[in-house]
Amino acid sequence: MATSRALGYLESRKNLAGSACGVFGVVLALVGVAGPYWPVVVAGLYGAGALIAPPERVPLPAVPDPAEQLGVLRADFGRLRGYLAEVELPASAGGRLSELTELYAALLAPGWVTEVLAVDPEAVHALSRAIRTDVPECVDTYHRTRWWTRLAAGGEPPERHLERQLSVLFDEAERLTADLREAEARRQQTHTTYLEERGRS
Repeated sequence: MATSRALGYLESRKNLAGSACGVFGVVLALVGVAGPYWPVVVAGLYGAGALIAPPERVPLPAVPDPAEQLGVLRADFGRLRGYLAEVELPASAGGRLSELTELYAALLAPGWVTEVLAVDPEAVHALSRAIRTDVPECVDTYHRTRWWTRLAAGGEPPERHLERQLSVLFDEAERLTADLREAEARRQQTHTTYLEERGRS
């Protein structure tokens, strides 16, 4: 650790600037300008150079590009589908869940759709949250609650809560799809306007 820090300082801007100024001090000493106090002059010039050197730029944290994020999300969605294929769900909720996963699959299918999705970070976040958190939580809490309901009947059936949750997620996915479609429509309109204005000029 200490060795790497020392090597890092040797390559730093501060050391390079200080060394350049120190070499200038040695030149002054050789021509006789610095006199008997040349070591102090060299050290002072080195220190001054190190002080005026710009600080090292700390590299920004690496953030995966949208295409890479969607690739990871696509893999997570594949695992979610595998999980859903193994769980037992009521027929009423199973149909809605099937519609929801088909919509997710269409949004994540490789091609121009994901290119549109990738330029909308909020859409990517919403889809990621639904696939990684919301859908698994809906299914898991349904199974847990159903087990307790068997021991102590009463209250609203867990199936109804699951259906409501999946309906909310489906509506959210449809709004996301509509927003992406609207973005493409605006892009088309913008291009039409550009061509018309170019034709008039």
